[in-house]
Amino acid sequence: MLQPRIRTSPLTHAVPLLIFCAAVVLSGILLSGAVNEDKRISIYSSAANYTLPVTTRDGHDYVGLFEVLEPLGTVSAKADGSRWRIQYNKTDGEFNNGKSRAKVHGKAIDLTANFALDSGRGLVPLSSLSTLLPAFLGGPVNFREASRRLFVGNVGVHFTAQVTKGAAPALVMDFTSAVNPTISTSPGQLRMVFNHEPLVPPGSPTLTFDSPLIPSATYAENNGAAEIQIVGSVPLFASFGNDGRRITIAPAQQAAVQAAPLVAASSNPQAGTASLTPSHPGYFVVIDASHGGEERGAALSDKIAEKDVTLAFARRLHQDLEAHGITALLIRDGDNTLTLDQRASSANTAHAKLYLCVHAASQGNGVRLYSALIPPDDASRGPFLDWDTAQGAFLPLSQSIEAGISSELQKKQIAVRTLSAPLRPLNNITAAALAIEIAPPAADISAINSSAYQASVSGSVANAVTMLRSRLEAGR
Repeated sequence: MLQPRIRTSPLTHAVPLLIFCAAVVLSGILLSGAVNEDKRISIYSSAANYTLPVTTRDGHDYVGLFEVLEPLGTVSAKADGSRWRIQYNKTDGEFNNGKSRAKVHGKAIDLTANFALDSGRGLVPLSSLSTLLPAFLGGPVNFREASRRLFVGNVGVHFTAQVTKGAAPALVMDFTSAVNPTISTSPGQLRMVFNHEPLVPPGSPTLTFDSPLIPSATYAENNGAAEIQIVGSVPLFASFGNDGRRITIAPAQQAAVQAAPLVAASSNPQAGTASLTPSHPGYFVVIDASHGGEERGAALSDKIAEKDVTLAFARRLHQDLEAHGITALLIRDGDNTLTLDQRASSANTAHAKLYLCVHAASQGNGVRLYSALIPPDDASRGPFLDWDTAQGAFLPLSQSIEAGISSELQKKQIAVRTLSAPLRPLNNITAAALAIEIAPPAADISAINSSAYQASVSGSVANAVTMLRSRLEAGR
């Protein structure tokens, strides 16, 4: 699943971000105050975990109160001149534009800054949530204001970490609930960012281990997310187990690194590289069903795992493309676990014209299409591209294909959004590349497995690829 969950107005559904996604570029948020797209608040509860954008006005951070309460219960709001009334379940609230005094359930509450009414939308100071929310919810909240992480009730996820002994040491991290962090690596460290999970800090922010290969780990929080950085004296890889409640970090096997044919040593020792050596393509499209094996992906419901939905849809898309005379390759055609580098290397080795990564989500409805968001490229070396920016030269074509698929989905009345995000393995692909995230067509999550619905989405994608085939073949 592609993940933060972001609400931009009372009328939109929460939008989950794709796993391994570092951030989503937010658009279409119209506020009179300045919106910092990198500033957000994450809210965790037993009902939902979600992320909201934060706006700054007169030096204070604000958030929409309707959007904060909507995932937690039944809420309605109405503006009457400068007065704004909101009802959450059976609790009424009254606010006045430009005033710092409010009423909740008949009791006066002093805000830390003036309430703001913007086009019917009620904005409250972020620092007042610790006072406002208990009055509406009838229970305590824990707001970690410095990192903008708010916990409703007892929902924290705790973890333990220890390095195993023996010839093959590994850092084993056990969590009290399933987690699905974004994972990235760089020389000397592995970084896990928890955008959606209510992770709470250990007793000490720095953990030390009696291991020369994995000597330490640090915990930090910032901007609505928790982060764990593991220091290693060798390259590290992470794998998931115990239904997402265990992450094992171990030294990467040298054989696995050598098996990635498009990762080569660069004159810059801190950058992997992707070769652009030409070859005759054996396939036109590569389809990558995300997750698999021990990595179940998101739990879409008690009975539906993301890995099963992505594989079923990938197989259907493969069949539809082949029916249009377009050769396609499934990176995963079984329940096996693959790393991001393995997926990217397999796709690049195939020298296909288009890479499509499939994800699934329970929040929102319809389809979300993601193209890559490329970081600055300063490590290319002649015919070799920096591994993390290999998609750069293909991004305009990827965005054109994204627009074409979006148009075909709209013809079938399928809700669709197009976004950009610094996703892996999109950034590592040396061809046009997109991520397709499928959500159910309506509120019933089981509809995501509907044969008719998947056929409609798959057929739209296949039609778009067929119509855009000449552009893909020309590479422009």
